[in-house]
Amino acid sequence: MRRGLSSFNLAALALGLAFLYLPIVILVIYSFNASRLVSIWGGWSTRWYVELLTDQGMRDAAWATLRIALVSATAATVLGTLAAIALARGRRFRGRLLFAGLVYAPLVMPEVITGLALLLLFVAIEVDRGFWTITIAHTTLTMCFVTVVVEARLLSFDMSLEEAAMDLGCPPLRTFLTVTSPLIAPAIASSWVLAFTLSLDDLVLASFTTGPGATTLPIRIYSEVRLGVKPEINAVCTILIAIVAIGIVATSLFGKRSQRRDAPAPLGI
Repeated sequence: MRRGLSSFNLAALALGLAFLYLPIVILVIYSFNASRLVSIWGGWSTRWYVELLTDQGMRDAAWATLRIALVSATAATVLGTLAAIALARGRRFRGRLLFAGLVYAPLVMPEVITGLALLLLFVAIEVDRGFWTITIAHTTLTMCFVTVVVEARLLSFDMSLEEAAMDLGCPPLRTFLTVTSPLIAPAIASSWVLAFTLSLDDLVLASFTTGPGATTLPIRIYSEVRLGVKPEINAVCTILIAIVAIGIVATSLFGKRSQRRDAPAPLGI
């Protein structure tokens, strides 16, 4: 017999959720604070969002961060999906264990080490640091997350569907595009959102690989916070939270719609 949650479990759950999300709620509320002092409430206002639109440096950093996130997330999704297919569907080949280790290494390796290694690489090959170096660094970091998500979906995938398509004369590439891709599309979409979010949030790798004219939003926020928290920072963080929340909701709705579309129709009596 199933029992409901006890008072202790409810209290622990409430405290855990408050510990995780109460600071975010406070940040969002204080982004509408009319006072210039972030610690003193002065009433509701949207003045900091208006002033944020006139801050050219913050807008440039946000635009650079958005472009880097879009390019790196797309590249990481493509490369990570190919790596997942090679690991889940490919035959055993010499060096497979080494290949898997190299793909999964950024998951457990500290970002400081990855950033320093990439910095030494770019200096050794004499590449000017900027937009593309940050994009390469973010792609390196997020590709392993895409590989894990897509590979998990491929391992639970019913291969009899692919075999049935190929038995009917469908070539492997067309089988992947028409059978496999639609069924793993939710995993690919969720991994893209994850890579996009990680790129938006990254500070360590960007600080190692950045250059003139490629200041990302986390670096800009960090440099501003060191001199004191300004109300515009709360507004920027609130906008980022809204963007990520919209992406998560859109991905969830896309996944549910795909599941309903792929679910077998009930048999009539």
